[in-house]
Amino acid sequence: MRQTLWTKNFTIITLGTVISAIGGVAMSFALGFVVFDTTGSTLATALFTAVSALPRVLLPVLLSPYLDNFRRKPVIVGLDYLLGAIYLLVGWYLAGHTFGLGLYTAVSLVANTIGAVYSLAYTSLYPNLIPQGFAQKGYTVSGMLYPTVTVVMTPVASVLYDQVGLWPICVGEGILLLLAATVETRIKVEERTVKGGRFSFRDYLRDFREGFAYLRKEPGLLRIYGYMPITQGISEATEPLIRAWFRTAPGLDITMYAWFTTAQFVGRTIGGLVHYKFTIPPEKRFGLSNVVYVAYNLMDAVLLWLGFPLMLVNRGICGFLGINSATLRESSVQNHLPDDMRAKINAVFNALYALVPTLLTVAVGALGEVLDYRLCVTAASLLGFFPWYLILWRGRRDVAPIYNRPY
Repeated sequence: MRQTLWTKNFTIITLGTVISAIGGVAMSFALGFVVFDTTGSTLATALFTAVSALPRVLLPVLLSPYLDNFRRKPVIVGLDYLLGAIYLLVGWYLAGHTFGLGLYTAVSLVANTIGAVYSLAYTSLYPNLIPQGFAQKGYTVSGMLYPTVTVVMTPVASVLYDQVGLWPICVGEGILLLLAATVETRIKVEERTVKGGRFSFRDYLRDFREGFAYLRKEPGLLRIYGYMPITQGISEATEPLIRAWFRTAPGLDITMYAWFTTAQFVGRTIGGLVHYKFTIPPEKRFGLSNVVYVAYNLMDAVLLWLGFPLMLVNRGICGFLGINSATLRESSVQNHLPDDMRAKINAVFNALYALVPTLLTVAVGALGEVLDYRLCVTAASLLGFFPWYLILWRGRRDVAPIYNRPY
């Protein structure tokens, strides 16, 4: 029988992800503007982002031992149903009431709490749904889904947000999440459980110790997990300032920001198609990834000093490069991790991925209150060269074997 990536399980998880991403893109776009539109402050926007991210800092580490020892599919399906119902209720409420900042914060905390658990369960289960030998292609498809949906949905979301507000977007996201959960119930996968599925606090603490003991023996993983939250944090920290620039600079508006975002995801989609078609030789993965990290910092540093057409070109190039490095890193790291360690190690990474960007977002948001938005974005992007050199490049003897490992 001819081997293929598109088995029943992989097709179902891909379809479910696409369905939920359609509403998720629209929600992300609208929520990215609503706080700044309400307060007019980059610091307030940054503080809101920090509060909303707290569940993603704490919950993954607390729940990871459970997810390594029990079934992850029911968690994924159940949380999609739950979040879908919540968004339907919020949309129904907003149809007749004003959406205050307090309610917005509460809803965001609940959604991020659910999202933190869902993300960890999804990341841990996903490698088990990719057929042997198709890791690069599988993660390329995964990396392309959100960008491709964004290309279509971002302009639609900008019109909906400007013309009718947030409530139809919430209702649409709720319906789509319920549909995605229903699709995901069709996944058939054998999952390892221990102790007959019973929870033991003693085993829980033991699993924690095992996870940290494993990381201590993996200096390459420690460097990857040390660098990626910083570089991602810089990118996330500058995003509110970029949105504020589009809201306040003469000649720019929210619709242009939608096309600006779309340009990046067009680049990611094209890059994903290339990556899906052509296999990167193992020995070149680490080198290619480093080229992308350097290029990204340079492109971000000059971004807001460009005219709008060149900004679109800038984002398109970054999108093309970013999907390739992200796919190489994710496929390499996830296949390097043993299945019974994956949730625990991903939890540590997810916690850092939430904590570091949160701290950087507050710092850069505060800086945006007193300095020109363009200067803040440029300074933050140029500072990104220091962690790249100190953590990743100087540790290349430990890091490169993980990237360049055949799978």
